[in-house]
Amino acid sequence: MTAPAIEDEPLWMGLDLGTQSVRALVVAGDGRVAGSGSHPLESRRDGPRHEQDADGWWEAVSTASRMALSGLSPECVRGVAIAGTSGTIVLVDSAGAPLTSALMYDDSRAVDQARRAGEAGATPSGDPIPPQWALSKLLWMLEQWPDRARGARLAHQPDFIARRLVGHEVPTDWSHALKTGYDLVEERWPDELLDGLGVPEGVLPDVVRSGSLLGRVGEEASRRTGIAAKTPVIAGMTDGCAAQLAAGALREGDWNSALGTTLVLKGVSPSLIRDPNGVLYSHRAPGGGWLPGGASTTGAGVLSDTFPGRDLDALGWRAAGHEQTTVLAYPLLARGERFPFAAPDAEGFLLGRPVDEAEHFAALLRGLAFVERLCLDYVDLLGAHTGGELSLTGGATRGRYLCQLRADVLGRPVRLPENPEPALGMAMLAASGDRPVAAAAAGMVRLREVIEPRPENAGRFQEPYARLVGELEARGWLGPDLADHARERL
Repeated sequence: MTAPAIEDEPLWMGLDLGTQSVRALVVAGDGRVAGSGSHPLESRRDGPRHEQDADGWWEAVSTASRMALSGLSPECVRGVAIAGTSGTIVLVDSAGAPLTSALMYDDSRAVDQARRAGEAGATPSGDPIPPQWALSKLLWMLEQWPDRARGARLAHQPDFIARRLVGHEVPTDWSHALKTGYDLVEERWPDELLDGLGVPEGVLPDVVRSGSLLGRVGEEASRRTGIAAKTPVIAGMTDGCAAQLAAGALREGDWNSALGTTLVLKGVSPSLIRDPNGVLYSHRAPGGGWLPGGASTTGAGVLSDTFPGRDLDALGWRAAGHEQTTVLAYPLLARGERFPFAAPDAEGFLLGRPVDEAEHFAALLRGLAFVERLCLDYVDLLGAHTGGELSLTGGATRGRYLCQLRADVLGRPVRLPENPEPALGMAMLAASGDRPVAAAAAGMVRLREVIEPRPENAGRFQEPYARLVGELEARGWLGPDLADHARERL
């Protein structure tokens, strides 16, 4: 799909290699979308197994790029950057051809390898390594396919596409390298640890900062994709970080709260925020700063689980009549919490008896807003600056009342971006060049709306929020430091 041609303006392309499709977006300097395209991807799933064919990524990129450039002059595109799913990898030969299936970000077969990596100290915090991490999967692939792995190179999902675009081997970016064990503080691979785990020398790629020039589009790739030859190809970021850029969380103290099935909070900090509890971790920003964040097990998924098949928007507006309900909800989607505290035995609860489904829904909505506030209280406790702009993204932003409720509970304005998709974030990164990405992207973030907290609701939610904090503390899930800090910030 293409918008009317933007004549003679510089444009930038972002590619988002998703789970179900590849998305291409061509964007002007003011955030207008000049062209877009997409192409589906096929997966093979079987229990913990989730694989794709890497060659299928290239076919999808070629198709989506041509769609996005339809009606445009390819020479207007000044750069392209690529986002991928975090932890998706494939082994390739010296020419970049795939030697194995690609193991997707959520493939969880590498249980034994994850345990071994964790015992070896593969994270600075000493936290367990999940089977879904690229490092766990790499160890699994080396053991599962020893003949194919001999002399192979690891390629993260965007590395595979970038190599096809430029026609030669490329380094990976430090965003995708994080879950492969890359040390973001020292900016190097932990060679001794990897040697001890049996990772052969030469398997891992070189690493550069996101935003670095990887090369330029070659003639053959240009014929396939429609992207002009010699167009710069820029090292990208994971899809989550790319979406953060697109949401406008670009400067110190800015945060993006993505509320979909689960709640994910990501922010910007000039220095590394160290978390003794290991529930907050950080990517690196393109300019060298840090992108701290965490993912809760609470989320809007509990709404559809509790009210399957219902019109949730209509329930949301009915819930507005029960804003002062005394029913208290902790809307946990599944057993165990990850952020803003780690509690494997945590379970959702509902205290009080709702008079009807609208009051039940109201309690769940308020619980989601309370957990969001608790997440911000936690990062504030760790010393992060939280006073910048706050953007809301994710499927839950379709519910206008919930957005207003979140602004009221947080006591601050919230911004709803018009187009917070990873492909836009990569177009922003491609446009940054030698400038900070915040400067390059300032005009590319277009807002749908800014919602101010309602003055009449100031203080209304303090008592029930403090009550939820007390309930979580009494159950032994929430530590006293955070509980006290949350109450002090009231």
